[in-house]
Amino acid sequence: MTRLKPLPPDLALPVRTASAGKVLGDCGLCGRPLIAGPSVEEHHLLPRSQGGKETVPLHRVCHRKIHAELSEKELARGYTTLESLRAHPDIAAFIQWVARKPPEFTAVTFRAKDHAKAGRKYRD
Repeated sequence: MTRLKPLPPDLALPVRTASAGKVLGDCGLCGRPLIAGPSVEEHHLLPRSQGGKETVPLHRVCHRKIHAELSEKELARGYTTLESLRAHPDIAAFIQWVARKPPEFTAVTFRAKDHAKAGRKYRD
């Protein structure tokens, strides 16, 4: 089973204007509070490779789930809004699962094809 390698903390994209531990608002994907630090990353609604510039802050685990499920081409074609991302069936199931986790929660993210092969569902 292939896992996405975790990013080292210095490569994460924290919101630069906040000090660590400060509440930055809510995650655009799951709605849980964003706590400044390595658990927060910026997501380009339209991938940078497609010319996107607008970003939204998300939990690292939420951001990685998006990229584990959807390619940049898929994101550019039909998932350029938070609403469309939340409507994706696998991401919607993930949101229900992660809603019970603390804001700083991180986890190893499996690629969608590996997840399906293993027949795994979200568990606590």
